[in-house]
Amino acid sequence: MTCEDETAELLRRAGHKMTPQRLLIVRALRHAEGHVSAAQIAEQVRAEFPFVDVSTVYRTLDVLKRLRLATSTDMGAGDVVFEWAPEDPHHHLVCSNCGHVEAIGHAYLEGLEAKVRCDFGFAPDMHHFAIFGLCRECQLAESTDADSA
Repeated sequence: MTCEDETAELLRRAGHKMTPQRLLIVRALRHAEGHVSAAQIAEQVRAEFPFVDVSTVYRTLDVLKRLRLATSTDMGAGDVVFEWAPEDPHHHLVCSNCGHVEAIGHAYLEGLEAKVRCDFGFAPDMHHFAIFGLCRECQLAESTDADSA
């Protein structure tokens, strides 16, 4: 069974139809290298199916997110990006100065999830997100600039 067949079966079991447009969207996301925007997916899908509207892409991505087959994250570039849900959740450290992105494992945040549940009775979605700050290099550059001023 191909990965598209597996995804189609999951969608059908969840009560969703697997249209040709949806299949192309799933394929584009599943085979993307890293994070992609809905506009990038729409552009790729339109190469094969010219009349696919970006709203169809967003609706399909929403379905995939609800089924936990895809994740979305605001990486600070002004557009939410999507990624096929990895086997192991991961997160990102995003430098607000230079834009460098570093992936970090979920183990760093497991305690936070439990603490939020306990303290607030809130079930956080800790599947995929970005933490903004300054990378080591930008911190060093800032301290060097402050020392020379």
